[in-house]
Amino acid sequence: MGLTEVVRHLPRIYGEFRKLKKAIRARRPQVAVLIDFPEIHFRLAREFHRLGVPVIFFVSPQLWAWKKHRIKLVQKFVSKMLVIFPFEEAFYRENGVQAEFVGHPLAELPLPSISRQQFAMDNHLDPASTWIGLLPGSRPKEIRDHLPTMLDAARILTQRPGESEFIVPLAPTLSAQQRAEVLKIVREFGHGLTVRLVDDARDALFHARASVVASGTATVEAALIGNPFVVVYRVSALTYAIARRVVKVPHVAMANLIAGKRLVPELIQNDFTASNIVEQIQLLLPDGAARESMMKELGTIRGRLSLSHAQVRNGTQAAIDRVAAVTLEELGSVSPSAVELAVQP
Repeated sequence: MGLTEVVRHLPRIYGEFRKLKKAIRARRPQVAVLIDFPEIHFRLAREFHRLGVPVIFFVSPQLWAWKKHRIKLVQKFVSKMLVIFPFEEAFYRENGVQAEFVGHPLAELPLPSISRQQFAMDNHLDPASTWIGLLPGSRPKEIRDHLPTMLDAARILTQRPGESEFIVPLAPTLSAQQRAEVLKIVREFGHGLTVRLVDDARDALFHARASVVASGTATVEAALIGNPFVVVYRVSALTYAIARRVVKVPHVAMANLIAGKRLVPELIQNDFTASNIVEQIQLLLPDGAARESMMKELGTIRGRLSLSHAQVRNGTQAAIDRVAAVTLEELGSVSPSAVELAVQP
């Protein structure tokens, strides 16, 4: 994530890329479904195009935010773009790309069913305390960059009336060594605080009073669950300087982009400080106009991402069903009725 941040991973990434190209040439698939990851997948799309393999792209790269010149690659190499945010469909269609909003898979998930008492018991929390979520991101570098400042804010928050406990969800992609590094950060910067590392971010967001969330997929999860939150993010100084020149959207948080306005506070780069976090989240913890207004606005996000707003065809009722149906249609080897049957659970 970023520019300077990815350099040390390039040898391994491009080693795997070369293996992929070799496998594509050897196996010659009939259709390709590429998911996100544009830095690699645009190059693969070019290879598929060269071999005459149609390409379906699911989960759009954020070309509408920056690198709009890359729309030419989509126009040339992608047969159909299947998007998970409603405003993306219009962007691509205006640029001559076949695009369809299929709904966001996270909007299909039911709310967590675990009770507060059970969650407290499982994670050694006091159910009578105020729980505040700290979601520093899923990548190790994001955690190193974000969690210490979040814990500094947590220390300030413990000085307010009432007992607070802090929940830090860990991504399942973290290795045992990386989880140990997170624990080390918690012990160093969260000494004396009640901080619990948990395995399920959605459960944590469902039961937390409010949260501090690093920009990314977790902000969409928080919005869909209806948990009031503050968005934060920090990158290297070089990455940020370049991003300020090329990013052409008014907001960073996806919830704000979907809403078309500053719905949740954004603390980015130099604004991401412990004192600023405290200033913003203190407005969301007590009952009152600020909390109620944000929760009401967050409720509209689920509606905008739900499948009732998608262009549902062939009886499909889920985003992944629609991706499967489009793939089968692209193959052209089955009738529409067979496609409908194939995607039923």
